[in-house]
Amino acid sequence: MAEKAKKKRILVLCALPYTNAIPHVGNMAGSHLPADIFARYCRLRGYETLFVGGTDENGTPTEVAALELKATPRELTDALYAVQKRIYDWFEISYDNFSRTSRPIHHRTTQEFFLRIYGKGFVSKGVLRMPYCEKDRLFLPDRYVEGTCPVCGYEHARGDQCEHCSSLLDSDQLINPRCKIDGSVPVFRDTKHLFLELGKLQSKLEKWIKSEKRWRRQVSSLALGWIKEGLKKRSITRDLKWGVPVPLDGYRDKVFYVWFDAPIGYISSTREWAAKKGRPQAWKRFWLDDKAKIYNFLGKDNIPFHTIFWPGMLIAHGDYNLPYDVVGYQFVNYEGDKFSKSRNWGIFCERVVESELRPDVWRYYLTYLIPETKDSEFKWEDFESRVNNELVANLGNFVHRTLTFAWNNFGGVVRTPKYGEREKNLEGRVDEQLNRVERCLDEVKLRDALTGVLAIAGLGNEYFQSSEPWVLIKKDRESCEKVISFCLHLCRKLSVVLAPYTPEAAGRIASMLGLREIPSWDEISTRKDEFHVLKPEILFKKLDETELERVRSVVTKSYDLKEIFAGRRTQSHGTSISSPPGSE
Repeated sequence: MAEKAKKKRILVLCALPYTNAIPHVGNMAGSHLPADIFARYCRLRGYETLFVGGTDENGTPTEVAALELKATPRELTDALYAVQKRIYDWFEISYDNFSRTSRPIHHRTTQEFFLRIYGKGFVSKGVLRMPYCEKDRLFLPDRYVEGTCPVCGYEHARGDQCEHCSSLLDSDQLINPRCKIDGSVPVFRDTKHLFLELGKLQSKLEKWIKSEKRWRRQVSSLALGWIKEGLKKRSITRDLKWGVPVPLDGYRDKVFYVWFDAPIGYISSTREWAAKKGRPQAWKRFWLDDKAKIYNFLGKDNIPFHTIFWPGMLIAHGDYNLPYDVVGYQFVNYEGDKFSKSRNWGIFCERVVESELRPDVWRYYLTYLIPETKDSEFKWEDFESRVNNELVANLGNFVHRTLTFAWNNFGGVVRTPKYGEREKNLEGRVDEQLNRVERCLDEVKLRDALTGVLAIAGLGNEYFQSSEPWVLIKKDRESCEKVISFCLHLCRKLSVVLAPYTPEAAGRIASMLGLREIPSWDEISTRKDEFHVLKPEILFKKLDETELERVRSVVTKSYDLKEIFAGRRTQSHGTSISSPPGSE
């Protein structure tokens, strides 16, 4: 293992989901889960680690959804925040603070941020031609206007971005634009707005992007593509009521455009965490101390916002740390096509919590779906294979056979004798894998790290099988104890390296080993003089066809927003939506 690492300060940030966009498993694998795995690893390393996020609740999408549901934006966001948070809690996403952009602390933080960059000359005044729906009598948000992308010809591009080619757009650039709410053709009206002068920030952004050598290629390439095209000013206000009010005379009837205020939610959530801890200045350790490292986890469609617009805002402000690593992922698909809630095509998190499968089973498989360098795909056949052949037959099998043998043949009490050459050589091979796991986790290569974890379990199974302890116990109890002791120490190591991925199972392994808690990363190779094993339980159960079909029938039928909102508001759905099993 590497030498004990120096104390580091790590801030882990996950892109804020829209409050009314209840996540599917592609969203989970594409940001929340990898952020959580990395945060858990950093805590195991003993780093000063903070993991924050929250729901993005402002903007017209919320206003329009509330209008459709005959509710106020506050009623809608209150209900759906609770649904979102319980989903992440169920998946054991270990946020230190999961906030909301509708909270007063976020409004204050955003307004303070704006006044700072406005005072420094990075905000200008101008006029926009905005889509206006005459039928609904409101200015439409860009994402509520659809049409043909002028860049690639995709027919369902949104007015803010084309999901097909990732080009950022303005709604008046779309060919044949239409209102997404009622299909009518919007008219475009002039309205005064405020703009972030990105052009003034281009040279500094370009220098910063080119200096970041650790970024994934697709992240750097996309960012530099924007730089090459030349950065233009970008509007930061909208004609709405629901959102953060603009604190500037002449614009007080407007709110900030959601793309502007949402990333400031990272700062406000950190400030809220500090206030809750009774240390209101502690947030500065992560945002103002240049020794802190910030990791942003996000999907492909958010890469431009986190490499150009948000860093540009930070540079304009001047005080805050820039991201250390922008961990931008590709997309997760489902059985040959994109996830689609409207078509009930995919696996939906509000139903996963009803699947009666442990969260760790989902976390394990979804780790393999993290689209680190290219799009990935959920396939039921692959899900069944990995759960049964890897999680059950490799990891679970090694731990269970070791603990059961220790319980049945040694009464759970196993001493650590002096190991022979065979054990020392195997320990060296295990250490190679541990170093691989550590190196990959440091580089946020989470899938490769998990492959190393599996390799350790595989080495344990090979050693156990070839040692034949069931034969050895009858003729050489001391040698048998050496074998089982070595395997117990491997189980102890596995409890550590599994903790970021399957935290509940890792905790159960540690508990069955008689440990008070999962050891820290620095203690991973420490040998115990003696184990006091508790009665073993099976870690994971094999999935048969009947069980798999039952699970599939549950998780592939989504609730629409109206059902989710009604279920949360009236509690009429019992535990199905309002209180996922095990969440309370």
